[in-house]
Amino acid sequence: QVQLVESGGGSVQPGGSLRVSCVASGRTFSSLAMGWFRQAPGKEREFVGGISWSGSRTYYSDAVKGRFTISRDNAKNTVYLQMYSLKPEDTAVYYCAAKTSGSFNYVYKDLDDYSDWGQGTQVTVSS
Repeated sequence: QVQLVESGGGSVQPGGSLRVSCVASGRTFSSLAMGWFRQAPGKEREFVGGISWSGSRTYYSDAVKGRFTISRDNAKNTVYLQMYSLKPEDTAVYYCAAKTSGSFNYVYKDLDDYSDWGQGTQVTVSS
């Protein structure tokens, strides 16, 4: 089992930037495919983006493509979600997720692909 702890959420004005982090423990981080999801009040949890365990591939939802960037630092067991040009509709609780035993160069996009989840961190975009 993988333990995931997110941090770095907060409040920001529209157009601002924020970086959230997720530290993993319990498994060899470099072999985990990682994903970011978000859930706004009254809505279903949705895929934001993901990174392969090789680190060479990323994939983003259309809603955030070109504004968000995912990266990983295997030496720190950490995956990052850098968010730029934030909009009020980006307001949500952001969750990181881990998938073990995945393909080396594949980005997983479905909630059911992931077996381990963090507790989430709130991101609020408001003027």
